[in-house]
Amino acid sequence: MILTDTHTHLYSEAFDEDRDEEIQKAMALGVKRFFIPAIDSTYTKAMLALEKAYPENMFLMMGLHPTHVKKNFLEELQHVEEMLAKRKFYAVGEIGIDLYWDKTFLKEQQEAFQFQIRLAKKYKMPIVIHCRDSFDEIFEILELEKGHGLFGIFHCFTGTLDQAKKAISYNMKLGIGGVVTFKNGKIDTFLNELDLKHIVLETDSPYLAPAPYRGKRNTSAYLIEVLEKLSIIYGKDQKEIAEITTQNALEIFGI
Repeated sequence: MILTDTHTHLYSEAFDEDRDEEIQKAMALGVKRFFIPAIDSTYTKAMLALEKAYPENMFLMMGLHPTHVKKNFLEELQHVEEMLAKRKFYAVGEIGIDLYWDKTFLKEQQEAFQFQIRLAKKYKMPIVIHCRDSFDEIFEILELEKGHGLFGIFHCFTGTLDQAKKAISYNMKLGIGGVVTFKNGKIDTFLNELDLKHIVLETDSPYLAPAPYRGKRNTSAYLIEVLEKLSIIYGKDQKEIAEITTQNALEIFGI
């Protein structure tokens, strides 16, 4: 059984003490591919080092995370543009709008999101969307950019069934992670109404650990907990879900 973690921050400082151990643990459980989202330029060196250590397993994205859109966002976007021109990446991400922590830079977040969507189109790459308290704002920009060349993943999907269907209408897969195991997560109540062809698995480690590890550091090894929950929700064998979601991921990222 081969699994794909479509969203994991394995370069994070949270793994500085046991990064290799956690990667090996995940790989032993069948997680063979790890897609690595960017945050900002300060993490680029660590991402490249991770890829160098595991060239067959780590697949890097490039982008500016919405919570890191600050006064210097134009410089950060220039870094994204330069890196995309320089070498291969598998997606532009994670990008989007986050209004949970701070609304100060909403205008700049919107500008950065649309700019990076257009970069993705230029390079014929998927986008990986971060959306927190901002479905309306995200959909507004996707509506402007919809059509040929727009595709990707709605990372850490936590919306309603209607929002799920709307995301899918923009040629997006839904990234399902630890939230699906939460008692108050809600997405487990309607997920089986969506075809598995729209679903990919993720952890977002070190964040959002699934039950029974909620509140602790998340790792890619916990993708198994997400798989087990989806097996219950869809009433399908874990191996089948692993195969379908991995194929979905490979198609999105062009592997």
